[in-house]
Amino acid sequence: MLLLLVCSTPLLAQTWIWYPGDYELWLGNNMNNRRTERGAFFPPFWKMDSHYVLVEFSKKLDLAQPEEIEIAAEGRYNVKLDGKLQFGSPAKLLLPAGKHNLNIKVHNQSTPPTLFVKGTTVNSDATWKVTFEDKEWIDESGKASDTSATVYLDAGCWNFNDPTELPSAYRLPVETKPAATRKHIQGGELIDFGKETFGYITLHALQGSGTVNIYYGESPEEAQDTAYCETLDRLRVHNGVVTDLATSHSRAAQSSYTVEGSKAFRYVYITRSEGANYRTVDMQYEYMPEEYRGSFRCNDEEINRIWDVGAYTMHLTTREFFIDGIKRDRWVWSGDAIQSYLMNYYLFFDNEAVKRTIWLLRGKDPVTSHTNTIMDYTFFWFLSIYDYYMYTGDKHFLTQVYPRMQTLMDYVLGRTNASGMVEGMTGDWVFVDWADGYMDKKGELSFEQVLFCKSLETMSLCARLVNDGEGEHKYNGLATALRAKLEPAFWNEAKKALVHNRVNGAQSEAVTRYANMFAVFFNYLSADKQQAIKHSVLLNDSVMKITTPYMRFYELEALCALGEQDAVMKEMKAYWGGMLREGATSFWEKYNPDDKGAQHLAMYGRPYGKSLCHAWGASPIYLLGKYYLGVRPVREGYKEFSITPVLGGLKWMEGDVPTPGGNIHVYMDARTIKVSAPQGSGYLYFSSKRKPKASVGKVEEVSKGNYRLLVQSGKEIVVKY
Repeated sequence: MLLLLVCSTPLLAQTWIWYPGDYELWLGNNMNNRRTERGAFFPPFWKMDSHYVLVEFSKKLDLAQPEEIEIAAEGRYNVKLDGKLQFGSPAKLLLPAGKHNLNIKVHNQSTPPTLFVKGTTVNSDATWKVTFEDKEWIDESGKASDTSATVYLDAGCWNFNDPTELPSAYRLPVETKPAATRKHIQGGELIDFGKETFGYITLHALQGSGTVNIYYGESPEEAQDTAYCETLDRLRVHNGVVTDLATSHSRAAQSSYTVEGSKAFRYVYITRSEGANYRTVDMQYEYMPEEYRGSFRCNDEEINRIWDVGAYTMHLTTREFFIDGIKRDRWVWSGDAIQSYLMNYYLFFDNEAVKRTIWLLRGKDPVTSHTNTIMDYTFFWFLSIYDYYMYTGDKHFLTQVYPRMQTLMDYVLGRTNASGMVEGMTGDWVFVDWADGYMDKKGELSFEQVLFCKSLETMSLCARLVNDGEGEHKYNGLATALRAKLEPAFWNEAKKALVHNRVNGAQSEAVTRYANMFAVFFNYLSADKQQAIKHSVLLNDSVMKITTPYMRFYELEALCALGEQDAVMKEMKAYWGGMLREGATSFWEKYNPDDKGAQHLAMYGRPYGKSLCHAWGASPIYLLGKYYLGVRPVREGYKEFSITPVLGGLKWMEGDVPTPGGNIHVYMDARTIKVSAPQGSGYLYFSSKRKPKASVGKVEEVSKGNYRLLVQSGKEIVVKY
């Protein structure tokens, strides 16, 4: 089912609507609970919220003439017109001309209450108001109460625009893909699909009776290790009829059988008992339909391959939501998701997937733990919302989610210490990163305080956007106070760095990269101290190295922010190019160049625990778009933008960066820059040893050898420099 129209702003056409965040929670719960380990159900370990089971949908009408509407709902419903309850659950209703209040209540315990209304001018869309409690009561005289205490939000919606397209029936589309090779090995058959993929195995022409075992692997070693591979299926075949041993669902006789559970794999190893047989094997590739709006090409074919594999990694991990990896967890993690959002802005620009994921991660009140139980992941959730606003300009979503930002921040503020800082408390997972050395998690970690401070600043910015003056003042005051404490608490002049943590008010001796690199691109330190950090931390091999693409993302961003694109280009070729040289067809959860052979597959104490397709592995998509093509929004939704292209050791490059109004195109070589933008305006920034010439506009010198040129939408500008 390919659905095209999305509901990010109020629509004129009709669409299915629901309480905002409810459908996202329900859909996400289904996805988060698909994980299995060797056939066993493996649910998330954090609190899971559900949809409201009774929702009221309302609309104020002013009709020039009578109008008949059609009504459909997922659940039992009633209809009130101007406070009068209509008989039954009418599928059609004639609305008289004039001003009216239309209210429809829908109850559904199993799936989110949703509503579809179709008329000439009266159609369900994001302009309808919804509430989960109307607080209506009747006194002894029969007079109804007012509803002044009821909190209404705008309805949520996505892209279900026909009454037969039930939101609860949504499934990702599938496409049949053949195997690349088949090889008989040790009494079984090893099937290679050519690259990392995701979907359902189909066995054709099943015959006889017996057992068929399917072992999945991202590597041939994993698929053939029947005792330790991460995922598997066992099927019982009786006279060609299949019963899945994991679910005990009987199947009618058929010429082919597709397993019920989707899996990640490149290889499958199939064994069977003597009485069972099959003829061929293929797969149903399951995917989220996405358009690759972003692009990047350059003279270096290895970098081109890195971009291509990064884009494919992002596509595999972009499902109903942005998930971490496709093999093991298949969960939505906030730290993974914020990086997926940023890469998405330079690849797909799928706003709806971002919003669905933010809703799911937040859940509902009351807040009882950090997001995914991880302190730092709570802060990444806050940061992701203002990022979304800047890239998309979608203030409406920010307004809808702001109340849940407030209650989550209340939870955080309730867990601060006497210094106004955060430190791990009972039930908190202080993660930071997977490290190959000891990392102390006790006391006040500088990394957590930097993220906390940025979250408070984000709250202040969002409060201003939703006209919450009291909140803006409160959060700005807290952020200012905390920021003033960061350097006195953590800066060590002898080490020229922020130390890792402080315990009982005393600085530790440890220096790690995390707080230092975030302080750089948050611009929390003076230019002199940022340059000092570049040498004392970021380019210092004696400081514990980062081996996850997760934090390498931020490390390389910090270096790019300091103008080190040449060095970052070499790192990309060494790190991501290293994975390609190991045979990667998607990028991994972790890569240590010192590992050999099967060591690359192991993690979490399991021989194949590492994910070989992990969203945070695709970070070159973001780095190449933002720091080489150099495109970023200056005002929300690219109303104003900046373009600062940097070759970083390349001979030439070109690419597209998506924006709400189309793609910004950039080309650069050693002598020429070409840019075009479909909307908004902004400045092109570049350096030149000679006086540059532009085809359009006037080049301004902002400092010696550094120039800028105003870029207007709709015009291609060519600069010779």
